[in-house]
Amino acid sequence: MTQSLLLAAIVLSWVVIAALDVCVLALARQVGVLHERIAPVGALSAASGPAVGELAPRLTLNTTDGRALTVGARQATGRPTLLLFISAQCPICKVLIPVAKDFAHEERLSLVFVGDAPADELRALIKRFSLEDLDVVNSTQLGLTFQVAKLPYAVLIAADGILVARGLVNSREHLESLVVAHETGITSIQSYLAAKTAS
Repeated sequence: MTQSLLLAAIVLSWVVIAALDVCVLALARQVGVLHERIAPVGALSAASGPAVGELAPRLTLNTTDGRALTVGARQATGRPTLLLFISAQCPICKVLIPVAKDFAHEERLSLVFVGDAPADELRALIKRFSLEDLDVVNSTQLGLTFQVAKLPYAVLIAADGILVARGLVNSREHLESLVVAHETGITSIQSYLAAKTAS
């Protein structure tokens, strides 16, 4: 009797193990299917504010070192301008600032950091990240113009003043998606997915 119970327990345990193996394989397959369905995420663009594909609003502002800087004007350098809205209170901004510096250098973009903070706070940020040689603007008006609600936020303006892409960014991939939007003419990853679904 004891041997038959032991044998039954062993058989039952093997059946349970086999059932668990089948469940794990089924779950692995589902994870693979979900992974294929998840699209790459680019900069999340906002519905409000200036429209992509039109002339960017033209504003003349002063940099933190007193130079006049015109946003939205035709650039004599022939380079697109990347506006990156940042704050000393934003942890993601602090990670993205050095990434944006390298990215703008590699992609040959004119990089402008835009803050909306007390002057002392912005000066501390400039010193911490060695932004002295770059254009830094402290402007509430610029953020309101582009309807910036969350940070970090990026706006890419072509050398001819056309607004080519904009959106909430938190990684190098998001910054790259703005340049890809410029190169392909697809304004955002959301537009790409909508067009792909429609076709």
